[in-house]
Amino acid sequence: MKKNIITFVFSIVSTFANGQTAFDKFDKQEGVSTVIVNKKMFQMMGSVQIDTNDKETQQYLALIKKLDNLKVYTTSNPKISADMKTAVDKHLKTAGLEELMRVNDNGNNLKIWVKSGSAENQIKELVMFSEEPNKDNQTVLMSLTGNFNLNELAVLTDKMNIPGGDDLKKSTKGK
Repeated sequence: MKKNIITFVFSIVSTFANGQTAFDKFDKQEGVSTVIVNKKMFQMMGSVQIDTNDKETQQYLALIKKLDNLKVYTTSNPKISADMKTAVDKHLKTAGLEELMRVNDNGNNLKIWVKSGSAENQIKELVMFSEEPNKDNQTVLMSLTGNFNLNELAVLTDKMNIPGGDDLKKSTKGK
């Protein structure tokens, strides 16, 4: 029994040490386009000295300093899409995220969940899942972690041209 407990604890610790997330299995999977930006890249981007009076660029630079990881997975493969949906459902059960919004537009579905930070409008994690079977059968799964405000996110998705960013931008209007 003691050996089983030690093995279990070791496996849990090694999972956290490796920094694996619920969606990492889609990285490098055939049929999935992936964009992954890690904290180091956000730090480097945030330290760039730009002399600008452009408010949107200033917001962008302020936001990226607050981000830890951005992972975007895109596929048109129905089997992988179903796998992504299962992974999202499983993650929602264990990560303590709450639904922020959902949109169903002619069969195209968008859902966004968040894990709140210390303040009401602060977010520690955002998961977006978008299925567009009526367009090009494209599924987009996005995971974003850090400590940011939802309104700031629209600037990031616009500047980085992130798939699904238009849907996310629409969701932040009026918030």
